[in-house]
Amino acid sequence: MTESSPHTTSSFAALGRLLKYARGYRRQIIAATTCSIINKLFDIAPEILIGIAIDVVVNKEESFVAGLGFETAQEQITILAVLTFFIWAGESIFEYLFQILWRNLAQRLQSDLRQDAYEHAQKLDMSFFEARSSGQLVATMNDDVNQLERFLDGGANAMIQVVVTVVAVGAVFFVLSPLIALLAFTPIPLIIWGAFYFQRKAGPLYADVREKVGDLSSRLANNLGGIATIKSFTAENREAERLKASSEAYVDANRRAIRISSAFIPVIRMAILAGFLATFTVGGMMALEGSLNVGAYGVLVFLTQRLLWPLTGLAEVIDLFERAMASTRRILDLLAEPVHVRDDSGQTLEQPVKGEVTFEGVSFRYPSSGAGIDDISVAIPAGNTLALVGATGSGKSTLIKLLLRFYDPTGGQIRIDGQPIQSVSLKSLREAIGLVSQDVYLFEGSIRDNLAYGSPGASDEQIIEAAKTAEAWSFIEALPEGLATAVGERGVRLSGGQRQRLSLARALLKDPPILVLDEATSAVDNETEAAIQRSLKRIGHNRTVIMIAHRLSTIVDADTIAVVAGGRILESGRHEELLENNGPYSAQWRVQTGQA
Repeated sequence: MTESSPHTTSSFAALGRLLKYARGYRRQIIAATTCSIINKLFDIAPEILIGIAIDVVVNKEESFVAGLGFETAQEQITILAVLTFFIWAGESIFEYLFQILWRNLAQRLQSDLRQDAYEHAQKLDMSFFEARSSGQLVATMNDDVNQLERFLDGGANAMIQVVVTVVAVGAVFFVLSPLIALLAFTPIPLIIWGAFYFQRKAGPLYADVREKVGDLSSRLANNLGGIATIKSFTAENREAERLKASSEAYVDANRRAIRISSAFIPVIRMAILAGFLATFTVGGMMALEGSLNVGAYGVLVFLTQRLLWPLTGLAEVIDLFERAMASTRRILDLLAEPVHVRDDSGQTLEQPVKGEVTFEGVSFRYPSSGAGIDDISVAIPAGNTLALVGATGSGKSTLIKLLLRFYDPTGGQIRIDGQPIQSVSLKSLREAIGLVSQDVYLFEGSIRDNLAYGSPGASDEQIIEAAKTAEAWSFIEALPEGLATAVGERGVRLSGGQRQRLSLARALLKDPPILVLDEATSAVDNETEAAIQRSLKRIGHNRTVIMIAHRLSTIVDADTIAVVAGGRILESGRHEELLENNGPYSAQWRVQTGQA
């Protein structure tokens, strides 16, 4: 995910992007905004009523209310009391409504943002995940989304009500006394300038805060995932220090942001004091001279506080706003990440899939490293087994990634049963392929859940049959809870060999016409390897199998063995033919069998 520079992408631009994303919530936003506005209008009304009450007490039958038909001062006070009741009731009702509307909107929007970000991330190319840490992505989908939720819970309403206060109180001021209005509003340009000044200063700092949060999350995720390695190397103290460094970097980033936002309040308070003193002093002099009604003077004094003092909270609102917009940029940047491996085809592989796989002059290079393959052509008839051998980095796994369309080739074509794989949907393609990789990933849950991951509707009988075929049932059956046994996070409660057999059983339960084994026996013991080999002899019939292996003893029965080096196929054939060729395969065989 590319972090946009806060110097080029302003917080208000981020707000505009957010509003564009949230256009489906337009009615909720309008309703919540309307309730916030009405609530604030009700909120400032009591100050006006206090001024009118003072006018009633001072002028009695000649007061403003008397001109509305209420002759006695008692009637006037009574009607003001009734109005006050309804105003307070209205304020309470609309406060309840805007709280409900804004909070529900925050919950709905944060949930949809997180879901959309996750679903979009699932569509991104493998290169995206290989270039970024999982901790950064988790921080974006979790902490950044929560930061936006916190702003919508209270900050959005606060910003709206500040604007409403300035406009509504300003209107009353100019009606009662344009001169005092000008004096009271004199500090507001300074306050607004200060708000934008601090916003510009705080924006980059809060972007840095969000970056440090991602770094800290990544450090925690990596350390907890590698706790066994940390313990085995007695590196606890070293890792604790590295985590402390990341945590301190986050604290320092926050400290810089807090220093800027905290400086805002004292500056604004002095500007507010100047405006209040102007109203208090000049208005008092005008009231003494008789050029200003005493009740109006009371209204102006009370409203000056109502106008200016809430602006001290602007610093906190801007602080919340900046944090939220920094998070919003990261979320929306993730949503804007382009998907290069497109899934635009609605076609499916012709059924039943026979499993014939053809690589025709396929070339590919990884953008980051430049490694890859060049002009590889190989045909695997349906039901045959192809074994790929070669040194690490020769391009074997790249062929598998291209077959699964984790990447698209830069040249050439891959076909299944004669159909170009780019012409069929990813779902149709990947449903036809079962993958068993060296790095087995088991999800937290039971053995049953993991075996049925690719076939959620499978019965226990089908699960057990697949486990028996993969020679995994014997150890599953011996466990106290059998299929209900919890595997732990990433399968930590099972041995490597057990995880590998479960991975094979999971692929078999899917019953794919094409089975891919990416070094599935490289990290297991001899007993597990022998068990997997027996399984492969049973399951290889009527199924296309593509194997990547370092141990040549596991592939001697393959129909075709291809030796890959430097991104090219050096030689191919059956085991006996390659030994007779006395080439790279024969040399490797002699080394592994101790004949060299």
